[in-house]
Amino acid sequence: MLKAAKAPIGLLGGTFDPIHIGHLRPAIEARDAIGLAEIRLIPNHIPPHRANPFCSSEQRLAMVKLAAAENAGFVVDERELKRDKPSYTIDTLIELRHELPDTPLCFLMGMDSLLGLPGWHRWQELLAHAHLVVSVRPGWQPDYPGEVAELLARHHTTDATALHQRLAGHIWLAGNQPIELSATRLRALLAAGEDPRYLLPPSVADYIRQQGLYPAS
Repeated sequence: MLKAAKAPIGLLGGTFDPIHIGHLRPAIEARDAIGLAEIRLIPNHIPPHRANPFCSSEQRLAMVKLAAAENAGFVVDERELKRDKPSYTIDTLIELRHELPDTPLCFLMGMDSLLGLPGWHRWQELLAHAHLVVSVRPGWQPDYPGEVAELLARHHTTDATALHQRLAGHIWLAGNQPIELSATRLRALLAAGEDPRYLLPPSVADYIRQQGLYPAS
């Protein structure tokens, strides 16, 4: 693996239906702990592992842009919205590695995603193109499936500076406190007419209200 010439960037993909603090706060903590040059928010068009989003791609992109504008160092990458097929992470990582040949890529995910990694498309290839930065609840010892345990044994590092020194190949477990908030729960709260204050960026809350998104069914 070639050594890196530039500071690493973070990559956060998702449906973002809507984007909320459960997405943003762990990313901010990872940015500060690792020293990421930027975080790219990558909304997907057709999620491969869940039902189609409630809001359109255009609406979700608008919310992601609003959230990025409120957070220093966050930018929006629209590439997955332009695909007419499911958004597989490996495809995005391959594209970005080609575009950024000397920049470490840190793909941000939750522990639930790491535990389910063997169900991902071409999951064995992810670490050839990026590091995995995993949001972990302090003191929690998850029951890793065998394949994930083997992956951690080979690739886990406790040294955040290692993510600067190589382009890809490490798994770093972030010692942050994950926020127990899902988009499903947030949509239900919005549909019930409850106040979403402090659960998502103010500009996103304003957009949802102005557009009449997530109405009661």
